[in-house]
Amino acid sequence: MGAPAMTPEPSDDLIEALTFDLQGETFALEAGLVREVLDMLPETDVPGAPPFVGAVINFRGRVIPLVDLRLAFDMTAGTPTIDSRIVVIEYDLDGEPTLIGLRADKVHEVTSITRDTTEQAPRVGLRWRPDFIRLLARRNGDLIVIPDLGQIFAARGRSTTTVTPINALQS
Repeated sequence: MGAPAMTPEPSDDLIEALTFDLQGETFALEAGLVREVLDMLPETDVPGAPPFVGAVINFRGRVIPLVDLRLAFDMTAGTPTIDSRIVVIEYDLDGEPTLIGLRADKVHEVTSITRDTTEQAPRVGLRWRPDFIRLLARRNGDLIVIPDLGQIFAARGRSTTTVTPINALQS
């Protein structure tokens, strides 16, 4: 499992991140991963695929997997609302930059998270798998979860859905 594709190195003090909600919990992704935030699009279910990656969407003429991070964090899959969005990221899977859609209940903003407000997830006492959490951050008394996408994709069977690398689409 590779590292994020084309993620700019943040300064030592700041992480630029897009914040979003999953069932009332605030999560964040490095802004360098995010390609676009979309309104909900029609989904096509993938027969036999696990619910975590159980659908694909058409993104600018490309078929990309639609991932539900709620399921990785043992939350129930929700019904889309007027606030629901799809966050399209570019992530390195097996050495190839790959577009992936992530469901979000609500997208907030791109914000700066200072490194002095972050810490590693404790190994006990969380309701989620600590290896799925890269960092926890505190902001204005709230907790922000920065997921470890590499661990999540590796553990959740990302290979069960065919993913087309960006480079293959450009030929």
